[in-house]
Amino acid sequence: MTVSSDASAALEGIRVLDFSIMLAGPYCARMLADVGAEVIKIEPPEGDDMRLRAPLRSGHSAYFGQLNAGKRSITLDLKTPEAIAIVHGLVARADVGR
Repeated sequence: MTVSSDASAALEGIRVLDFSIMLAGPYCARMLADVGAEVIKIEPPEGDDMRLRAPLRSGHSAYFGQLNAGKRSITLDLKTPEAIAIVHGLVARADVGR
């Protein structure tokens, strides 16, 4: 199957906030990034648990790398008012929140 170059930009200009963890949610958000969406991954201060999943290469999880390629990320402690204010600002400028 050949994918046209237009497919990689199908969602260009769409901003997605990715609050998901484990496999299905991050995989879905990765597919959105693959077709041009700007995906911003929101992680807790301790990081996503997938960062520690084997197989590890040079201390980095292959799963985490695969699931989150093409995304931008930010670490926020959602128990603080400052982080909640940041999320509210991001949501106001996002097209999709997952």
